[in-house]
Amino acid sequence: MTETKNSFKRVLVGVDDSDDAQLAFRYAMRRCIRDDSTLIITSILENDEMNVYQALTKDYVHGERAELDKHILEYRDVALHAGVKKVEAIVAEGDPGETIVKKVIPSSEADLLVIGSLSKRGIRKYFGSQAAYMAKYSPISIMIVR
Repeated sequence: MTETKNSFKRVLVGVDDSDDAQLAFRYAMRRCIRDDSTLIITSILENDEMNVYQALTKDYVHGERAELDKHILEYRDVALHAGVKKVEAIVAEGDPGETIVKKVIPSSEADLLVIGSLSKRGIRKYFGSQAAYMAKYSPISIMIVR
């Protein structure tokens, strides 16, 4: 395959079950199928969604994490079934925008980030969106889908 300027080898997509994230996921799958790229699916366990008691209860945190791990594997299965040949999954914890930019992108070695413009929780909680943060600070190319 001849590599063009517009092809990416490792495409990272953030998922949170919002409508825009679903669109981003479908776009990333199509892109990976077309370019024979690796799809890296990430979801972030937001610690600030928990109350103090939950955050201090290891069983609760492990339960939330296990549920998210299981859910992200469902995304992986969908991608494989759709024809993506190489799929990886990463679950991390923290603020979604900051965690993806500072931890997930470097560790995954992605060269394209695909995200939805509106998040399921983030935009309602903050005065700026997670997408805006990632667009500003991402060290790699970013595609924002709406």
